[in-house]
Amino acid sequence: MAESTHFYELFQPSHYNVSLDINRATKQISGTSTITGDAKETGIAIHQKYMTISAVTADGQAVPFTFDDETEAIHIELTKTGETTLAIDFSAPLTDSMMGIYPSYYELNGEKKQLIGTQFETTAARQAFPCVDEPEAKATFDLAIKFDEHAGETIISNMPEVKTENGVHYFDTTVRMSSYLIAFAFGDMQSKLTTTKSGVQVGVFATKAHQAKELDFALDIAKRSIEFYEDFYQTPYPLPHSWQLALPDFSAGAMENWGLVTYREAYLLLDPDNTAFETKQRVATVIAHELAHQWFGDLVTMKWWDDLWLNESFANMMEYVAIDAIEPDWHIWEAFQTGEAPMALQRDATDGVQSVHVQVEDPAEIDALFDSAIVYAKGARMLVMVRALIGDDALRAGLKNYFATHHYGNATGADLWAALGTASGMDVGAIMTSWLEQPGYPVVSAQVVDGKLTIHQQQFFIGDGKDAGLQWQVPLNSNYDAAPAIFADTDATLGDYAELRQASGEPFRLNVGNNSHFIVKYDATLLQDILAHLTDLDAIAQLQLLQDLRLLAEGNQISYADIVPLLPRFAASHSAIVNDVLYGVATNLKKFVKEGTTEEQQLRALFGKLSGDQIARLGWLPKAGESNDDELTRPTILSAALYAKDDAALTAAHDIFTAHQDNLASLPAAVRVYILANEVENFGSAALFDQLLNDYRKSSDASYKADIAAALPTTPDSALVAKLIAAFEDADTIKPQDLRAWYRGVLAHKGQQAAWDWIRNDWQWLEDTVGGDMEFTTYITVTTGVFHTPERLAEFKAFFEPKLNTPGLTREITMDTKVIATRVALVEAEKDAVNAAVAQTVNG
Repeated sequence: MAESTHFYELFQPSHYNVSLDINRATKQISGTSTITGDAKETGIAIHQKYMTISAVTADGQAVPFTFDDETEAIHIELTKTGETTLAIDFSAPLTDSMMGIYPSYYELNGEKKQLIGTQFETTAARQAFPCVDEPEAKATFDLAIKFDEHAGETIISNMPEVKTENGVHYFDTTVRMSSYLIAFAFGDMQSKLTTTKSGVQVGVFATKAHQAKELDFALDIAKRSIEFYEDFYQTPYPLPHSWQLALPDFSAGAMENWGLVTYREAYLLLDPDNTAFETKQRVATVIAHELAHQWFGDLVTMKWWDDLWLNESFANMMEYVAIDAIEPDWHIWEAFQTGEAPMALQRDATDGVQSVHVQVEDPAEIDALFDSAIVYAKGARMLVMVRALIGDDALRAGLKNYFATHHYGNATGADLWAALGTASGMDVGAIMTSWLEQPGYPVVSAQVVDGKLTIHQQQFFIGDGKDAGLQWQVPLNSNYDAAPAIFADTDATLGDYAELRQASGEPFRLNVGNNSHFIVKYDATLLQDILAHLTDLDAIAQLQLLQDLRLLAEGNQISYADIVPLLPRFAASHSAIVNDVLYGVATNLKKFVKEGTTEEQQLRALFGKLSGDQIARLGWLPKAGESNDDELTRPTILSAALYAKDDAALTAAHDIFTAHQDNLASLPAAVRVYILANEVENFGSAALFDQLLNDYRKSSDASYKADIAAALPTTPDSALVAKLIAAFEDADTIKPQDLRAWYRGVLAHKGQQAAWDWIRNDWQWLEDTVGGDMEFTTYITVTTGVFHTPERLAEFKAFFEPKLNTPGLTREITMDTKVIATRVALVEAEKDAVNAAVAQTVNG
């Protein structure tokens, strides 16, 4: 059977009775999956993976079956079509892959313990029980679970438990849902519960290795997010409870299982007494993202994985809408501008990038769809464009009708555009098709030609790209009325520039608010006018100006050397997002210098010049009553001062470290990583290294662990680098879920050669350990993010090109080879001019 035949076309389940017996000691699962459904043909297929099937019956009679591991199927021959009840007896291993049903490991009071959880998206429900494991195959589910239970343990699932008999836990029948959203967990857990205004019970669950107070923040955000969504969507939350569960081992960030959302501990739990504001924002948006899915993705689900964007892009936008509503003082949309927007713009400018909507069938290719820069970030920018075009009233009305029409069913992108179009009176689908189906985005050039203000759109590439003449329907969001609301042509003349400028009284700008997915290239006349009024621009406009200039430089449309002298003009800003993009541009200059050279010294001096006044203003430690902007800016400034090798900054950090030496976790969370990194890099010793690595092993504080993981790779000691790399494959020290961050950290510092040797020598181990999940390809991505020399490009190609035909890796390897080649060419072409501009800016 071809994989392109969806199993749902052959057999359409309506109800499952799933009975599971899970034994942690023997690492075995056994059970029976009883499926009632409509057989459309006598030859049907049910998904399974890694299973042993002992018997299959149809309506009580044994029927013949065969295995097909290539399509992860059991082929079953029935005697008739129509209503049929299958019963499939099976056994399967309990694996450590973080997919299917799997154990999470943690320590409590020196004792090693397990918490069993699940992860079924995209195609891993078939590892837990035989099923038609496709989004469209929605059914109701009855779960009955027995396990090697110890006194005091807890078991939870999508629905409430209704009874326990003979050690078997029975859960209430689910609503109609897709198999990938089923979830359960059991082990020794603590929890905190509350109830929403509408009566939904909300809970946060975690292991007892955490302090009880670490559950409070998430509980509050979850409760208020659900209350917000019920109001915004004008659709009640459809289940009796919403559990949030922190799993010690979890591959993704979080997963929207209906009624039982699972998270990495770092994205759910936090210490309210010592957590950076940025971490609170990140945890809150992750929770709001997953809870947005309870309607958009769970209540209404994409029909097939090609519309994955429909789930993820929408939830990615709504996490910001929700947090902005419940915590307006956070100005959370600024985080969208520094996180999602530049990530999408960078990735989407590489020739060969996937479009938001992608045709896909093979399970390995489905996992490769989870490109966070495209399906999440670009897709969210598309929806932000739609929201800006139609307004919230039409958005809410359209969503209410969308949920009412498709609830407990499936939908496509066209269904969403139809609902929003009806509500707004606009042909939303016609506008959005160019963004959904085409890869890339345009650069809109604005220039004064013979006195006329003209605009032109053309696809923007970083590196070589094949211009296929693509056009977009671009929401221009100009501050001049002469500009069209939607720019669908290649060129337009807006009128006499002098007259337009006088009538407006301000410089001509496009994409005001930076909500549309394009960048702007102003000619010298227009750019100088904007720069002359720089202080009149709000923070987002200043961010956008620098961000677009950086991208234009990456795309060889302007020189990086022309941006360098502009940087000091932004250095006094008190805006966190302006500082974020300022030092982002400055950091991009590092690729033009070699370690230990005069050019590197000059670049460090530039960082010092940019950050000096801000360091004096902000200091190392948080101040009572300071603004969120100052708290968010301080880490950016401190990082710059450390790169600058500012003696006063290095000494101040060392003094703070010394004062907290006996309890490093108590260092202020917002600056802790920089204090630790400074100590490791500039004052380090083997004893400190061992102390931090031991803290990493023992701590249950995810924020502190992440800081250690960022600090230790800065060691210049090759023997300590070797010790770190030796820990890469020791799961008791570095969990597989956290390994990528460690690898990238070592690769980006003095241990680059050792890390690169490790991944090449131990690729098979890496593939065996994390190759089954959607994060695997990101090891290639993070490698690409660091490399910028001809030698590394040649080595990258030599290693990865033989793997080009590996399912799920093809697009990443092809694109990333281009990314490194483009960076190498840019460095070669620009380094002399950039380094001269840096020297002149420092000494001028």
